[in-house]
Amino acid sequence: MAIPMDELIEQLRAVAEPTRLRIVVALESCELTVSEICTVLGQSQPRVSRHLRLLTDAGLLQRHAEGTSAYFGLRSDADGNDLLAAIAPMIDVATPVLQRDQGRLEVVRSGRADRAAEYFALVAEEWDELREMHAPTTEVEQAMLAAVPTPFVESVLDIGTGTGRILELFANRTRRGLGVDLSRQMLGVARARLDDDRLSHCAVRHGDIYDLHVDGGSHSVVVLHHVLHFLSDPASALAVAGQVLASGGTLLIVDFASHDLEWLRTDHAHSHLGFADHEVADWCAMCELDSPTVQHFPPPPESGTEALTVALWTVTKPVALNQTPKELDDAR
Repeated sequence: MAIPMDELIEQLRAVAEPTRLRIVVALESCELTVSEICTVLGQSQPRVSRHLRLLTDAGLLQRHAEGTSAYFGLRSDADGNDLLAAIAPMIDVATPVLQRDQGRLEVVRSGRADRAAEYFALVAEEWDELREMHAPTTEVEQAMLAAVPTPFVESVLDIGTGTGRILELFANRTRRGLGVDLSRQMLGVARARLDDDRLSHCAVRHGDIYDLHVDGGSHSVVVLHHVLHFLSDPASALAVAGQVLASGGTLLIVDFASHDLEWLRTDHAHSHLGFADHEVADWCAMCELDSPTVQHFPPPPESGTEALTVALWTVTKPVALNQTPKELDDAR
């Protein structure tokens, strides 16, 4: 993609400096906070912040706040990525200073992984208890992949991303992935997972499911995976998902079919005891989405009487009447 001359010159000036080039190389691996970048570079926060501001103002980086921290990453859209993609093969990563940076980056990654493991150890017993009550995860995940009509899509948005597993699942089938979650502890788990798998084209954000701060119609695939039963207003969450879904895109909803296990409300904070197919269909109609197709996945026979059926509702957003075939392809 051609870059306007003035913009290109600004980007070249921004990246043509040793510290800023080191920052770009580090961010090719994953998003980092200011303090993490300081650790990687061995430089002071004021100096690093100044370089980050110049790179961001030039349109090469994106910044997002999360609590008291700010995460920086390479721009995920073509406008910010073209120049960096062009110069990346020219950078000799065996240069001693970049090798030292890489060593310190691995220490940062290791710290993230340790913190994630500590948190997950606290919730593992509850997590495993619920997993044993419903259909095998691999069966449901394969059905999710099969439900998306094209083998490769522009972008995937996972709302309520939790451990980041859905981003990992779709990583080889999308140019960029974004996960949003309200739990900062779970975001730590997800970041560690993405780091381990070297999925630098996927990122996670802290955000409210009812107020995503995501552009309307911006994602080819949107996923709500075992999220709706925790929410007080699942219909509104589905409406938000429909708004950010691209025209002609696919919405995947995975959740429990209706059940009567009341103890899940008290012991696991479920606001709803699953959902009936007609319920989800009514919400889709209200959002002007196509009627969902439904797949049910009963639990294995050995699961016992208190077992849950998982449902996958696949929903398509109608193509806008004024949208050209090329625009539709670009959205996908």
